[in-house]
Amino acid sequence: MYPVKRSSERLDLRELASNDVDAVLDIYGNAEATEHLSFDPRTRDQVEQIVARSVTAATATPRTEYALAVVERETAELIGFGRLAIDPHQQRGATMGFALRPASWGVGYGLETVKLLLDVGFDGLGLHRVWGARSPLNTASARTMEAAGMVEEGTIREHVLKAGKWRDSVVHAILDREWHAAR
Repeated sequence: MYPVKRSSERLDLRELASNDVDAVLDIYGNAEATEHLSFDPRTRDQVEQIVARSVTAATATPRTEYALAVVERETAELIGFGRLAIDPHQQRGATMGFALRPASWGVGYGLETVKLLLDVGFDGLGLHRVWGARSPLNTASARTMEAAGMVEEGTIREHVLKAGKWRDSVVHAILDREWHAAR
């Protein structure tokens, strides 16, 4: 599926473009924005590589990664990054992740982003299960995934090595029938 385009009340979800590097760096290079993510803040070079890989992966056949820009419709600014990655270990399954710039937190954009990603997964790709993992300390992400209908399934112990320390991850997932029943 290319190109991906989805819209909610206030947001657009679209393919990343090579000129999105600065906006992605505002998120991935920001210590506050990456505090609960699985990696430390990225450098400009790293973000350039991520965006370039994402642009290339968008037209791969078969496509296994959907790295997408979250754009605030009113300002046309890229305020976030969402990702669906087909899980090679699970039939019709994918992992999901998202990050927003801190200035966009607390106004419901996270929930709109997750719902747009789930729409891509279930209605666009015909997936059966989508799951995401979060830091145990990221209660805002827990509330967001739960509000989108995702169910907390459990903890992956010492799943992420960040800043020299192992961290657990809490898994949330949703099935296609749950997604469709809630709509």
